[in-house]
Order: sequence, then C-alpha cells, then structure tokens
Amino acid sequence: MKQEIELSKSAGARHPDDGARPVSGSMRFQILGPLRIWRDDVELSAGPRQQGNLLALLLARAGRPISVSNLTELLWGEDAPTSATNVIHKYVGTLRRLMEPSLPPRATGSYLRRHGGGYLFAPGAGTLDLVSFRELTGAARASVALRDRDRALDSYVEALQLWRGPAGDTYASGSAATSIFAALDREFLDVCVSAAELAVSLSCSGRVLQPLRLAASMAPLNEPVQASLISALGAAGHQADALKVFRTVRSRLLEDLGIDPGPALEAAHRHVLTQATTAEDSAGAGRGQTLDRLPPEPLVRPAQLPPDLPAFVGRTEELATLSALRSGSGGAGRTGPLIVALDGMGGVGKSTLAAHFAHLVSGDFTDGQLYLDLRGDQTSDESVSAGDAVGSLLSSQGVHVSSIPETLAARVGTFRSLTAGKSILVLLDNASDCAQVRSLLPNSPESLVLVTSRKPLVELAAIDGAHLLHLDPPDMRTARELVRRRLVSAPNRAVVGCASPADILDEIIELCGRLPLALAILAGRLSARPRLALADVAAELRDGTQRLAAFSSSHSVRDPRAAFAWSYRQLSPDAARLFRLSSAAMAPGLSAAASASLAGHPGPVARATLRELADAALLDEDDRGRFTSHVLVKAYAQELFLTHEPALDRTAATARLLQHYLHSGYRAAMVLAPERPMVAPSPAPAGVAPEQPTTYDEAMRWFDDHREVLPEAVRRTAEGDFGVAGWQVALTMQPWLRRSGRFHDWQDVMRVALVSASDRGDRVGAAHVMCSLADACSYLAAYAEALDLISSAQQIFAEHGLLAEQGVVHSTLHRIHSELGQHQRALEENERALALYRAAGIEQGEIWASAAQGRSLVRLGALDEAMSCLDEALARGEKSEWTTDEADILISMAECLGAMGHQHRAVEHLERAVDAAAESQNRIGVFEASIMLCEAHLGLDEVPGACRAWRQACDAMHAMQNGGTRNMRDRVCDMGDKLTEVTEFYPRSQDTQR
Repeated sequence: MKQEIELSKSAGARHPDDGARPVSGSMRFQILGPLRIWRDDVELSAGPRQQGNLLALLLARAGRPISVSNLTELLWGEDAPTSATNVIHKYVGTLRRLMEPSLPPRATGSYLRRHGGGYLFAPGAGTLDLVSFRELTGAARASVALRDRDRALDSYVEALQLWRGPAGDTYASGSAATSIFAALDREFLDVCVSAAELAVSLSCSGRVLQPLRLAASMAPLNEPVQASLISALGAAGHQADALKVFRTVRSRLLEDLGIDPGPALEAAHRHVLTQATTAEDSAGAGRGQTLDRLPPEPLVRPAQLPPDLPAFVGRTEELATLSALRSGSGGAGRTGPLIVALDGMGGVGKSTLAAHFAHLVSGDFTDGQLYLDLRGDQTSDESVSAGDAVGSLLSSQGVHVSSIPETLAARVGTFRSLTAGKSILVLLDNASDCAQVRSLLPNSPESLVLVTSRKPLVELAAIDGAHLLHLDPPDMRTARELVRRRLVSAPNRAVVGCASPADILDEIIELCGRLPLALAILAGRLSARPRLALADVAAELRDGTQRLAAFSSSHSVRDPRAAFAWSYRQLSPDAARLFRLSSAAMAPGLSAAASASLAGHPGPVARATLRELADAALLDEDDRGRFTSHVLVKAYAQELFLTHEPALDRTAATARLLQHYLHSGYRAAMVLAPERPMVAPSPAPAGVAPEQPTTYDEAMRWFDDHREVLPEAVRRTAEGDFGVAGWQVALTMQPWLRRSGRFHDWQDVMRVALVSASDRGDRVGAAHVMCSLADACSYLAAYAEALDLISSAQQIFAEHGLLAEQGVVHSTLHRIHSELGQHQRALEENERALALYRAAGIEQGEIWASAAQGRSLVRLGALDEAMSCLDEALARGEKSEWTTDEADILISMAECLGAMGHQHRAVEHLERAVDAAAESQNRIGVFEASIMLCEAHLGLDEVPGACRAWRQACDAMHAMQNGGTRNMRDRVCDMGDKLTEVTEFYPRSQDTQR
C-alpha cells in the first residue's frame, strides 16, 4: 500500500498514415513490428512503457493465458515491486477502457479476459496481424500440399506483407520477455525462406524481395535467410546486388563469428555466378515516333548511388516511414513518380539516410539508379543550375554530349521521354529549392525520387504530391552507437580520474546535440589521435562560446560551422539579426511574443522572421509554439552575437527580454491572484510587448509554458545591470508554484532571488522574498528556517510602514503555528493579520483572516463560532467573485461539521471542495479535500467512496513536484493502511475497477 502508484495516461490520438488500416467500427492491433493499436480509424497510444509491454506480451501470446506471476516476472524480473499484482490489474483496467470506452465498470470486455490466475488476449476476426499472419501461412502450406503453388505464393506474400520489423519493436529489448518476441521473429524468418524457395521456382522472386530484405536486416547472421535473399536477387536479374549481399554476409560471419559461409550460402553464391546475364528490354518499341530520334539505351545500367555508410545505425522510424510509402505506392493511381523530400538542419544526416534507403530498395528499380549532388548548400554560383542538372542526367541515360539540347525546356522534354515507363530510382542531394528539383522528375509512376534539402520543399508537395519527411537529430542510444561503431578500431579510450568512459562519452554526445556530422568529426579526431583523452574533448566542448572550435580542421573537412553558415547567409537582415539575438534566450524555447520583445520588433514582423528561421532549419517550432535551436546552432548564433552585436545592443536586447518576462509574469499572476498584495513593476520600456493572459486557465498555462525560463531569468538579472529586479520576477511565480505543488522549485527560485536582492542592498525586495521563501519552507516542514525568515521580513516591513505586507507576514505565521499544533498562538497571529488588512483596506485579506480564524477555532473546539466565521468568509468570497480560496474554506467547514457530528454534510462540503480546487488547478486543495473525504467516508463505513477519494489524493500528490511533500506521502500511506485493514478492501477494489 506504501508503494507509489503511477497512473497511465493515453496520449493524443492520431490517424494512421501507414501500414494496414483498421476495420471500421472495431479494434485493430499490430505486433509484427512496432506495437500499434487503432480504435475505428483513430490510432491510440498504449500508454506508459510498462503498460505497453504488458499489452505486447498478451498480443504475442494471443489466445493463450499468461498467469499474473509470469507477467510479473516478464515485466520486472527480479526487480518486481511489492505492488506488482495491483499494478498489472490497473494496467489491464486502463487498457480495457482504452479499447472500449463505454465498457461498464465491472465488465471484462471483448479483448482482455481473465483466465484462472491470469489474463489472455482474445482476438476477433481480423483484429490482430499475428493471427492473420498465421492463418495465411497455414493456408499457404495447405495449398502447397494440394500442389496449388500459385495460390500458395499469393498467401505467403500476403502474410509477409503484414510484417513491419522486429516483433514488439522496443518492447522486446532489455527484458525477460525477449524470447517470446524472438520466437515470433523466427516464425517470420522461416516463412520467408519457404516463400523465397517457392517464388524462385515459379520465376516470381521479385514478389518476395521486400520481406526478404527486411528479414535479412533483422537476422544478418542467419544463413538460410541470407541465402534465400541471394537466390531471389539472382533469379530477379539483380546479380550484382546478390553478389554484394554474399560479400557482406561473408565478411560479417568472418568478423563476428570467425567462420566461413555454410553450404546454403555457398550454393546460392555459385548459382548466381553461373546465371546468364538478363538482357535489358528494348525501351524504344511502342513509344511512338517521338523516340525515333532518341539515343540507344546506355550500355551499362546506371548505378550511381554513393556508397552506403558502413557504420549506419538507427533511423528505424524514418526507414519504416520510407518503406511504408514505398510499399504503399505501387504506382497504382499515380501518373508520376513517388517523391519523398527529406529536410532538416545541416549535418543531421539527410544524405546518409537517403543513400542508405536507396541502397535497400535499389534492386526494385530495374532501369537503374541516378544520383546528383545539386550543391544547394553552396553559394548560388557554386550550386548546380537546372539546365546543367538535366544535362548530367541525360548523359547518364546514354545521350552524347553533342546531342544534348541547348535549351532547358528541350532538355527536360528529352529526359521525360527517355524515362517514360521506366523503373528508375533518382537521388537528388542538397536541393536548394523546388524549382531546382521539378525539372529532374522522371516521367514514370514506377520510379522513386528521393530529395534532400535544408528546408521543407512545400511547393514540391503542393504541386507534385511529394511526401515531406523532417529529420531531427537521432536519440541518445543511436548517437552512442554511431560513435562507438566509428571508434571500434580504436578501443583505447580509457579515461583517467573520471567516473567512467561511458559517462564522458555520453556527455560529449549531449554537448554535440547528437548531431551526426559533429559526432563523425569528433570520432575522426579521436581515431586520428589515439592518446587524446575523452575528458579533454568534453572540457573543450563545455565552453559554449568556443564549442564549434572543437570541430574546426585544416583539412577542408566540412564542419558544423560551415554547414550553419550557409543557412545564415541566405537570411534576410531582420531574420539574421533575430538569429544572433536568439542566443540570448534564457531557456531552450523562445515564444513568438518573447522574440518580438527581444528584437524590439512588432509582433507580425517577429513571426515572419521566425518562420524564415524555421524554414532555414536554424530554429524549430515545438508543439507549444516555442522556437528552439540545436545546441550547436545556438553556439554558432552566440559567436555571431558576440562578434556582430555591439555590447550596448547586447545588453539592451537582454534587458528587453527580461522586461518581457517580468511584465508578462506580473499580468499572469494578477489573473491568478488579483487580491494578493504585489509590487507592480515600472511601465514596460519601448519595444517590449508583454503577453496578456486574460483567463485563469490561460495564466496557469502561461506559467506552465515558462517554467524553465523564469528561474533562469531570475538568475540572469544578477549578472548585469539590466534594470530588472530579479525578486519581482520570482514573486510573479508564487501563485502558480503554490497551486501546482512545485515546492522545491519554489524554494530554489526564491533562494536565488534572495541572494540577488541582498547583494544589491534592496532590503524591501529581500523582505518580500523572505516572506515567500518562509511560506515554501513551511510546506516542506522546515519550520525553524521559516520562522527565522518571516521574523526578518516582519522587521523590514515594519520599518517601512508596509501594512498589507505585514498582514501577509502574520497570515503566514498563523499557518506555521497551526501546522505545529499551536492553535492559540495561531489565532493570535491571525487577529494581528486581520487588524493590518483592515488598516490597509485589503478586503481579500479580511476574507483570508476570517477563514483562518474559523480554522483555528475548529481546532480549539469553538465549533459554533468557527462555523460563523467560515460562513462569513465563504459568503464574502462569493460576493467579491474571488473564488480561488473557496476550496480551502469548504475544507475547514467540513472539518467543523465533522467535529459537530454532521458526517454526511461534511462529505458534501468536501466533494464541493474537490471540485472547486480542481477548477482552479489547486493541487494542494485537491489533495487536502480528497484525503479528508477518504477519512470521512471510512467513518461512515462507505468503503468504495473512501477508495475513490484515496485515489484522488494519490493522483493529486503524484501530480506535484517530487510526488508531494513527506507529510502528504505519510498521510496517503497511513490512510492506505486503514483501507487495507477494512476487510482487505484494497485488492478487492482493484478487481472491481477492472
């Protein structure tokens, strides 16, 4: 019961854009590759990783039960928590409701069913790809037995098309469940071998090449699979590709296992070597008189792809997307080639991915592969013109230089005529714009065009139907493997005096922002200098102003700075200036409004320049509308900021940004707590356009979106004279920090603000911060420190005659003494607060004091008087429309009603308090009302209601920073123990919820 409960939350649904579409009005599950589920036409998230892992295991064992004990071992192994059984029950309940939202509370549903001491997944017709795969392979074997080999191959091909990668994908790695998913993969490999043998015998080997390539990538050392791929490629006329596969497998077997190829591989190799070369079909016949003047086909089928990167790793999702687009195209219904345009920042690996995928599918294009570097990442004089580009492609098609037409239009017409009806793969690297690409599109729906560019080629998508694929830097696991593969020949990377080489390597990768180009250059440096310590490289990279120097080279190696510089040179003056200024951002993200203040531009101008920077891949917009830059791009911007912006302009830009956060935060805080005494900042200077949240939800969301930047803004104010008091920025956060339960952040930011105010000799500012910090400390039970701070603040406020602030001091003292159980002392402090609020004319302060007086009187046993105070506070709050304290007043009234013996009325007040606190996003109020509601229900022997309230308290506590305070965790655990004692309620309640 004392284990923390992690709640699962489904992510937003999205429409499936690849793979099999779900049956309308039903569920569909995919386990043969990445785990995916759909309800009707909407894709759903399986939830947290462990919950998804549970579903993947049940799908992999479809129709067969798995006991709870086995599930526990498969999910956690030896690290299973004591609450594992209850967590599994909770996951099952959540998944059931995900699949069937209208399912009654106690119903088991159609899919996840209880079976003895465990669960099983009961698939319906057409709902699970694994079941469909097995049905189709069974039908194929039956057709083979009946000697209907054509039908057998059809069934095999249909079955293999259901497979999209290793079964269970990421859920299969690193767990005790690996063998279950590996067994499914072996089924796929065995079927591939059988299907390949049948396809070759029927001269239809091309039908199984795609699944064979997938199987070969999944099992690079599986000799029967590799032999089947070699045989199928040879039978399809791709002898060169088949021999390349053999050489690759032979090298891999020798390097990894120290063995030579087995009989199956050798036999497949000999068979390919002895096959006759397949003659190319004549393309001139039947193409009309237009081609009578065209040159003959080239003697050698063009195979111009750049070499595939031997150390290629990762990009699983992108490769899956490309494969899905390729397999889903088929040319049916299209009048032009399939076009995929990859975009992303310089050095992110667009060209490498495009070349890798091109090699994977090159065998499918019988008329060859064309490659052209359009040099769009160079100056306009150095990039390839459209006319020269078409001329180069014509030469690849066998047109003699003297026969290439002079005009661009004639060249394009000739190229389209030559490529009509052909199956060609064209890789166009480093395109500068759509105009450069459109002249180079082959005239055939059987062709594939891969384009790479720094910016998204939107026009190509709008006019020519191109699919746009954006590339971000790879994840940490892939980046680590990328570096390690490049360093495999230089293993002596020992680091002396540091935690471990792995830790330092990870730090280096993060300091490079996981950018493949940067990692490749550093790996080259380390390989060339075996004695260069990783610690020295990490130290060099830690200096943000000099970070890019670590990649500089005297050997004309294209480094990140050069890649970014090209994009920077294409910018308009306004966009270039904003890019330089963006390095002054105080957090990874910068909103459009903050960018406008930073540059001193009107909002529309700032938004236009941000779009320009995003198109240039120098900034990236996230799902919250914030613009972020890659760590190395920001380092480049910082270099430009320091060298191109005068010192006064740098200071002015930073000051405008700090003023933006101060004034925006103040306006948001006034929406959250309009009644709270708060020092208003001086008017915003020219060029600063603060954001203006108008509703409570907008204000809470504004602070949520700026939770990283505001503490950094407080720190930045202490670094120079920017005309902004850091303590004022910090205090704007207090209403949000309190209501969202971010007690440690509250402490941290106030401590920084206190040092800043003290260093500047601002005693009143320091007093404001001390008062807030004392409040935060009291929530974390640091009462001694809180009392010291509040005493110092009280003295300063008294010296300056600040009545309202002194009232806040005594209100804080009331709460501290109440927590310490000193209720008479608390009542006295509240009386002082009430007198000060009245003297200052703070009506809301009087309401606070009335509510606080009621709380103290309840605990002193003066119940009638307490209820009178609380009724007055509630009525005045409703009249004044300040309802943010309604939940706290209702909680105190419920406590009073309970002491009077009116338990049912107390429950009603607590339920109202939960709703009121939830509406104002007051997590502390939701927790307090819920835990008291649990106890009230228990007192009335209403165990189910107590359970629901206890879960509400858990939810509210877990939503707070660090899972709430120690006091909250103790109260939750104590109440959980009470629930356990009541007829072993807790486990039974979990079954009920399922």
